[in-house]
Amino acid sequence: MTTVAFLGTGAMGAPMASNLLGAGFDVRVWNRTQDRAAPLRTEGAVVADTPAEAAHNADVLVTMLLDAEATVRAGSEAVEALGPGSVWVQMGTIGLEGMDRVRQFAQGVALVDAPVLGTRSPAEQGTLTVLAAADPEVRPAVQPMLDTVGQRTMWVGEDATLASGTRLKLAVNSWVLTLTNAVGESLALSQHLGLDPNLFLEAIDGTATDSPYAHLKGAAILNDRLAPSFTVHGAGKDASLVREAAGDSLRLDLIRAAGERFRRAEEAGYANSDMAAAYFASFAPGTSTEPE
Repeated sequence: MTTVAFLGTGAMGAPMASNLLGAGFDVRVWNRTQDRAAPLRTEGAVVADTPAEAAHNADVLVTMLLDAEATVRAGSEAVEALGPGSVWVQMGTIGLEGMDRVRQFAQGVALVDAPVLGTRSPAEQGTLTVLAAADPEVRPAVQPMLDTVGQRTMWVGEDATLASGTRLKLAVNSWVLTLTNAVGESLALSQHLGLDPNLFLEAIDGTATDSPYAHLKGAAILNDRLAPSFTVHGAGKDASLVREAAGDSLRLDLIRAAGERFRRAEEAGYANSDMAAAYFASFAPGTSTEPE
C-alpha cells in the first residue's frame, strides 16, 4: 500500500486527501491549523502534529498549500523524513520562484511539478485536471494517486525542475482570473444602465461568446452564493504570481487590472468570499451593490 504524506488540508487539500483515503491509500495529513485536518481522522487518516511526522518513511509527499512560503517551510521539514525512493508531488500554485525554492530543497528526492485546475467542487468529485511534469521513470509511481484526485493528467514536461506544469497553470490562471472579473464588470454595468443583470447572461447564452464559467460565476453573484470555491485573497495571490512570471518584458494589462480589482474587493471585506466577489470592486464606496 502506498503511503502518502499530505500537507495542506484546506478547501482543496481536504477533499483531495479524502478521495485518496476512499481509494485505499494510506494517508497521513498535516495542516498548520490542525482543526482543519482533524475531520479526516474519521475517514482513516493519521493526523500528524508536524510535517516531518506525516512524512516519516512515506512513499509520496504531497504539498497542497496556499503559497510558496508555506510550501517551502513545511516541505523542507518533511522531505528530510521521507523514505528511500520517495517522491515529492508539489500540487499547490506557488509560481516560478516558489518552484525554484522547492527544487533546492528536493535534492535527492524525485520531484513532480503537478498543480491542478479546478476548485473545491471538482476537488470533492475527483475531477481536477493535473498539469504535471516529471521524469518519465517517476510517473508510474504517482499516476494512480493523480488518477484518484483528477479526471485527467496532462504531462507537459519531462523535467520537473523546469516547472512546465506551473508555467501552464499560470497561463490558465491568467485566463480564469480575467474572465471572472469580466463577468463581474458586465453584470455591474448592466445594473448601472438600469437593466436586470440576468439579461446579460441570457444575451450571451448559446452564442460564440458564451462561457459556462460566465454562468457559474454570474449565478454566484446574482444569487449571493459567495461561499468560497476559491477566495478573493487566493485569487489576488495568483494574479501576483502571474505578473511576477511575466516580468518586465511582457505587459499583461488585463491581469494587472484583475489583481487591482481583487485588492479592492479584499479591502471592502470580501477576502474570504469566493473570487466572484470581485464584482463588488466595480462600485464606488457607498454605492448600492445589490443586483436588481
